[in-house]
Amino acid sequence: MLFTLALLFALAYPACLLAGAFTDLTSMTIPNRLTLGLAAAFAPTAVLMQLSGHFGWPQWGEHLGLGVFGLVLGMICFALRFMGGGDAKMIAAASLWLGWHGFIAFLIYTALAGGVLTLGLIGARKAFVLAAPRLPAWLGRHLEAKGDIPYGIAICVGGLAAIWQSDFLSLIHP
Repeated sequence: MLFTLALLFALAYPACLLAGAFTDLTSMTIPNRLTLGLAAAFAPTAVLMQLSGHFGWPQWGEHLGLGVFGLVLGMICFALRFMGGGDAKMIAAASLWLGWHGFIAFLIYTALAGGVLTLGLIGARKAFVLAAPRLPAWLGRHLEAKGDIPYGIAICVGGLAAIWQSDFLSLIHP
């Protein structure tokens, strides 16, 4: 029973990441309710995992520390104008869930996905420069020469790929 409840709460992780990617793609924002929901869902999931013997006090400290580190890293990237505020908060909230190995994988996968996304958008901007005015506003905005990058997509890809290195993998394979 505890395992099933933990699994249900843990579904907030991919759901919030996917919703964040979608809203970033369509509106260039990641709502605070998504990042707060992602962060808030971590606590009951961890409590239920702890009660079922899959999570201990050392993991609490590690996960909370990585969440703070993710927030600081996101704030630095925001201050350097590498990403928006919603992206920075999403990195922090996702970092809570992963544990050390998952966090490192998350950063690597997110950076790789961000590079592919950025290069793809640069190429698309050159190829579709004349078509941008005729496209839906949300898509045309991404094809503007000096447009921003919806980095929430890269965060989503990195976060989903990092599940396989996270502490919460035991929810899938107990």
